[in-house]
Amino acid sequence: MTESPEQEPAIPPPPSQRIGALSVRLCRDPRDFAGLRHQWQALQRRCATATPFQSHAWLLSWWLSYGGGGRLRVVLVRRDGELIAAAPLMLVHRPLPLLVPMGGQISDFGDILVDDEQAETAITALERGLHRAARHAVIELREVRPGAAAERLYEAWTGARRRLADSVCLELPAVPVEEILKRLPAGRAQRARAGLGRIDALKIEDCAVPEHEVPAAVDHLLRLRELQWRGSGATAEHPEPRLAEHLARAIRRMVRDGEASLTEFRLDGEVVAASVALHSGYLTGSYLHGVHPGLREKDVDVTTLLLRHEVELAASTGGRVLSLLRGDEPYKNHWRPRAVINQRLLLAPSGLEAALRLRASQAARRESTAGTVGTRFPPVPSFDPALPLVHGATFTAGRLVAGVRKRLRGGAPARVPHPAPPVSAAEVTQPVRDR
Repeated sequence: MTESPEQEPAIPPPPSQRIGALSVRLCRDPRDFAGLRHQWQALQRRCATATPFQSHAWLLSWWLSYGGGGRLRVVLVRRDGELIAAAPLMLVHRPLPLLVPMGGQISDFGDILVDDEQAETAITALERGLHRAARHAVIELREVRPGAAAERLYEAWTGARRRLADSVCLELPAVPVEEILKRLPAGRAQRARAGLGRIDALKIEDCAVPEHEVPAAVDHLLRLRELQWRGSGATAEHPEPRLAEHLARAIRRMVRDGEASLTEFRLDGEVVAASVALHSGYLTGSYLHGVHPGLREKDVDVTTLLLRHEVELAASTGGRVLSLLRGDEPYKNHWRPRAVINQRLLLAPSGLEAALRLRASQAARRESTAGTVGTRFPPVPSFDPALPLVHGATFTAGRLVAGVRKRLRGGAPARVPHPAPPVSAAEVTQPVRDR
């Protein structure tokens, strides 16, 4: 049986921070986490560096699909009842006890949330709460984007700590596509403009999918991805049901809240491509695509079709950056994006410094022996090689499998357990009082 925050004693704030009714609590009950929706969204809006993968809709949906009973560990900091910091973590036990971000391998960025206007107070209290939560575990924050709120926590940490490089992400400015084309060599830019002319001549329409149609559209997008594999000569794979359920549930709510866009591209009334973009205050992430192979038979430059739509979508939502997310595949580099290196931040109380050094050594050894792997491949035996396929990828399923197997020989990382959730989805999504 899971414990609710009422069963967790409050963590006393530092003496200098007690003014203003500051409190720190550990949330371990998914139903209570579900009830944080409105407070969580407000905090996310006040954290300028938050990415879409820290949204409440994404995290709660992920937990319903992948979370394990009794392992939720969300540290919450409030001042006068207002949520001013949160660390959405979970406990895993392999290869050693670790507190890791919710969201797992299908999330391209991991981070905490901190109210920018109360950052110093919030970080001080959150650091104290995490010390208590991590009495017997190392905190491992994966895929931390440079400038993220977690960097402030790292700098304030009073115990053992270590910073390592993580995945490569590529990004473009959120500007009209013509500005992107000016970055390219003349010959390549000319070919891209010809591709755009071909798209316009065919009158391919892009249509935003409304909230109530999202589940069916996600299902169709995943079927298009299967067709992509068939068209490439690779063996078609079927999406894992949990992932399909998570995407339909999370994207539907994120579309409603303005945190995601699902677009269908139609030719003569038929959906021939679909894409999912995720939004935060400053960043739009190009997350998922499915394309019918028949488009290539019509000489349509699919990457140009999708890129034009997404840079313009990013600009229209107020973002400054279109992130192509993890992976530096050749087709992405055609557009001369900027490379951004995510970070892996390891934190532990001083008494667990030896465990932190061991974990850092494991991570460094595994990375030194790893091959180049696609963007969202969990380095565990049960990965589904169809799901991480992105539009225009030039690699094959065989090469991807070989790369993952090579990574496995370096030792498997902590794997998110998959027992049934402690409560049903219906119970968790019932409205409950904000805690």
